[in-house]
Amino acid sequence: MPIRITGMNSGLDTESIITALTSTKKTKWDTAVGDQKKLTWKQDKWKELNKKVVSFYNGALSSMRFSTAYTKKTTTVSNTNAATVVTGDGAMDSTQNLSIKSLAKSAYLTGTEVTVGEGANATKATKSTTMDQLGLSSGGTLSFKLGKAPEDGAEDTRVTKSVDIAATDTIDNVLTKLRETFGSNMNFNYDENNGRFYISSKEAGAENNFEMVETDAMKALGLKLNDNGGSNYIKGDDAVIELNGEKYTSKSNTFEINGLTITANQVADDITLTTKQDTSGIMDNIKNLVKEYNDLVKELATVYNADAAKKYKMLTDDEKDAMSDKEVEAWEDKIKTGLLSKDETVGTLRTAMRDIMNSSIDVKLKDGTTQKMSLASFGISTGSYFGTEENERDVLHIDGDKDDTTTSGNTDLLSGFISSDPQMVQDFFSTLAKNLYGKLSDLMKGTQYSSSFTIYEDKLMASQYSAYNTKISTAQKAYEAAQDKYYKQFSKMETALAKVNSASGSLSSFFGGGSG
Repeated sequence: MPIRITGMNSGLDTESIITALTSTKKTKWDTAVGDQKKLTWKQDKWKELNKKVVSFYNGALSSMRFSTAYTKKTTTVSNTNAATVVTGDGAMDSTQNLSIKSLAKSAYLTGTEVTVGEGANATKATKSTTMDQLGLSSGGTLSFKLGKAPEDGAEDTRVTKSVDIAATDTIDNVLTKLRETFGSNMNFNYDENNGRFYISSKEAGAENNFEMVETDAMKALGLKLNDNGGSNYIKGDDAVIELNGEKYTSKSNTFEINGLTITANQVADDITLTTKQDTSGIMDNIKNLVKEYNDLVKELATVYNADAAKKYKMLTDDEKDAMSDKEVEAWEDKIKTGLLSKDETVGTLRTAMRDIMNSSIDVKLKDGTTQKMSLASFGISTGSYFGTEENERDVLHIDGDKDDTTTSGNTDLLSGFISSDPQMVQDFFSTLAKNLYGKLSDLMKGTQYSSSFTIYEDKLMASQYSAYNTKISTAQKAYEAAQDKYYKQFSKMETALAKVNSASGSLSSFFGGGSG
């Protein structure tokens, strides 16, 4: 903006005069800027609220539409030291007999002691000991057969892998070669303190077994069976169980059978597995749905019942300069809090959710008859209207819920229905969830004004934000043009007054000189 010097000849406070003359246009500019800022805050408020609606929609509400949310089962084990069981959705209500015959093992070899020298002069080999020092002056070959040993009379189809070693190779070199060749199947280590090789299969089970192929190199490195019958070698084996008299094997100690994941921990017989419906799981899921619903309706009520933002006008930069930072923040918070006060969209959402949750649903009872049931039938309802805070009047309470001080002392109707007729409970709550899910789906459908999964008109608000850019630019230009016009007019006036003053000064000088 150019530097303007006015009022020097007229003595007028032209700055104040021009500010007053252009105040209307300045107000239009400030209002447009403030309205755009308020729209930004409103967009942020909606995004936050929409996120909570979508979270509820995709969370407990979505899962409670399906039977898997209700068909929770649990299995008790008579000998928990011997076995543990995880119950899947497909498990059947039953009592079964389990015997654990053997546990899965990994093949394991403890090598015999490797020494350098003989008799009293013999010392334990170290990782730097060479093959030549162990008597393999021409090197040698280390070989293992991999896989399950054949049954009696069957063809041996195992794969044999070998490693060639040189006389100059150290034990450390040999370890490296073994790991590179057999690393996907076997573990190798050499313990210098004990002077022994240790070898194991990477996984348990008969299919992961290994067998030594006897060579001079194997003997020199202690990779052989003890003379006492080979007690230093443990053969890999499968786990074996019998469930209801049928035999099952596994290379691990875990079995997946008809919806049950059974983990064998120790050999034992006559273990009883009892599988039945977990009614506490159904209760937990219903309580979780109610909790998520309550969190959302409290939030909707809070924004809807807040003091209207229009009670507080947006501050101009000049007004902010006259206030402290805390005062500005407090003022703007009042505006932000009330941006969705009595909002029609919020009101529609609240009414829709309330109507669904208050509705009655036809369900079939276990005796085959049909009856209309509502949440109130299960002891789930809101508190008294006048005895409840305004923002919690839509909140649901479950009678007998020990976690809810409002209704914990009431009769627990829900638990009774879950115990006596769990299928009816499932039918009611899955239908209720489907109805509310469908209603929210309708409210969040994409339109020309809103995106999919959005309860507010985000596209329209984005368009309005862009329109404000034009409105602000136009108002700013109009304000600056008006200022320029008035400054030019006052400048002309000052120039004219300067000429008059100059001429007046000359006349005064002339007449003053004549009297002398």
